[in-house]
Amino acid sequence: MNRAELADFLRRARSRLRPSDVGLTAGARRRTPGLRREEVAQLAGMSVDYYTRLEQSRGPRPSRQMLTALARALRLTEDEHDHLFHLAGEEPSRREATGAHVRPGLLLVLDRLHDTPAMVVTDCGEVLAQNALSRALSGDVLARPPRGRNMIRHFFVDPAAQELFPPEDRPQRAREQVAGLRAVAASRPADPEPAALVAELRATSPEFARLWDEHEVAVRRASTKRFRHPAIGILELDCEVLVNSDHNQQLVIHTARPGTESYERLRLLRVVGLQNLAPTDP
Repeated sequence: MNRAELADFLRRARSRLRPSDVGLTAGARRRTPGLRREEVAQLAGMSVDYYTRLEQSRGPRPSRQMLTALARALRLTEDEHDHLFHLAGEEPSRREATGAHVRPGLLLVLDRLHDTPAMVVTDCGEVLAQNALSRALSGDVLARPPRGRNMIRHFFVDPAAQELFPPEDRPQRAREQVAGLRAVAASRPADPEPAALVAELRATSPEFARLWDEHEVAVRRASTKRFRHPAIGILELDCEVLVNSDHNQQLVIHTARPGTESYERLRLLRVVGLQNLAPTDP
């Protein structure tokens, strides 16, 4: 690990970003250009002290998870993402298999969505980035252990996932998850990622195995979903899916129709839900 080069790279990457570039308000006048350290830490989901030590060449070696979070927070290009990993003494992930680096164009759109829940996910259901309202609606997915960040796995193996949807809606949500994964697995027969996820879920979830054997297939498109929030109640939201040019990352946006009860509840969520969000320590 090259601590001095890593620190210099982080400082320069931070200095070139404006708050508006990452969906933040500028606030009081700034004496120096770029984001503040606490803003980068907030975006990356780490403590300010941890990030400060990295910039001062005295921090511990970051994990791969932390490096990925920093790359997203600093809006690094793919080449810069790989450079960050190399400075930390890590080999970058194979992008064609994992899609772990969020496309800059998708992040640019995500940063500008302040009043509606939105997230970036891979076609295999791995959550890569969320805005604040998405975390308020369905929890901070990136704060979970790595295996808990896949929405399909979380849906079928974690009992807490059942609380997110009304019980009567869950069978349809389950069918959609399985049908979408089947379409991905068929379109990428040489990729081990979807095949491994299918094999795992068939072995651990009887519900998934039963639905998989029914051989339904559907590409993820626009739909209407109901979410159950413990403080706000039921929200009926329209789901739009924007796909990047490589078709392996999706920007999923949930909106409420103006004039509806769900629209008012979503506005309320912006007030009460965001109050509970705070950065997590590494």
